[in-house]
Amino acid sequence: MTTSESSRFAVIMAGGQGTRFWPESTPARPKQLLDLLGVRKSLLRISYERALGLVPPENVIIVTGRSIGEQVREDLTEIPERNILVEPVGRNTSPCVGWAALHVRAADPNGVMAVLPADHFIRDEEAFCNVMRVAMDRAGSANTIVTIGVKPSRPETGYGYIEGGESVDGDVLMARRFVEKPDRLTAEHYLRDGNFFWNAGIFNFTAERILTDIGRFLPDLARGLERIEEGVRGGDPAAEARIVEQVYGEIEGISIDYGVMERKEKGGIEVIPGEFGWSDLGSWGAIYEHLPCDVEGNVVRGGAIPVLEDVKGCLLSTSKPGKVIALCGVEDLVVIDTEDAVLVVPRIRDQEVRKLQKLAKKRKGD
Repeated sequence: MTTSESSRFAVIMAGGQGTRFWPESTPARPKQLLDLLGVRKSLLRISYERALGLVPPENVIIVTGRSIGEQVREDLTEIPERNILVEPVGRNTSPCVGWAALHVRAADPNGVMAVLPADHFIRDEEAFCNVMRVAMDRAGSANTIVTIGVKPSRPETGYGYIEGGESVDGDVLMARRFVEKPDRLTAEHYLRDGNFFWNAGIFNFTAERILTDIGRFLPDLARGLERIEEGVRGGDPAAEARIVEQVYGEIEGISIDYGVMERKEKGGIEVIPGEFGWSDLGSWGAIYEHLPCDVEGNVVRGGAIPVLEDVKGCLLSTSKPGKVIALCGVEDLVVIDTEDAVLVVPRIRDQEVRKLQKLAKKRKGD
């Protein structure tokens, strides 16, 4: 059964701090608001425009944090004010998804929602939308949770995985289990096996389905959402915001993956494999992979003027166009220059940027 367009909703989660993209990404302007791909659009706007291939504009909901709420509104001026939900404090993804589901259910009791991160890269957007339409239709007709599993192209240790099982409807597979980030040997086994997929963190379900599951697995959160729903039904955004403030001050943070997905019974979650050039853009090394390079494999962004002698495989970036970055006799480095800091790290160790960000914050006494 095909879900009508008016019953489809896209929920874009845009509340992260993007610490792995320090020093360019900061709490005041995190990575989802940055033009990391050099296309003169933020990652959030790219995600919003992609969502319009799935749902009508009035059915896009953004969930973000208080510190960047105004910037989100400035970036997406065409979105109605009521469609931007501003969390007073970050509590991971379960409260975020639950609050958005209340709005979807209020708009349409049969509404199907796609939950999408704001900071992913997708090369083939047409293929992505085709898979997502199948997933949303399946979620609506079967009243199940449908996630997207990306067919792995390499033994990646930085992603979680989903093990697929038998087919339940064409390309739709039963999801046997969610697997945490594996070591190298395990990732190589997953690649050979062929039934393991990268967990893209993209979920599809009816609002009623996810709210029911939150009630089963996260009863404390469910009670908080019941209070928030009073504000949603009342139609007074200010009153709703006051209730949200109170509830978020009391609930614990927990991810939707751990809080619901990993606790669901067998058969309660399905996975659709997809191939559309996906990356979670989780590090500077990931940005390097998606930008054009010179003959020596060097990538330059931000209008930097490279002065290079015997340099290979480096990413050079500056926040000041026209600034010279000079390197000699090095390979595979990330060099990020901003007004406040300079980062130099081997690409292979780019996951340690978060640690450096914390150390720098402590050193500055912030």
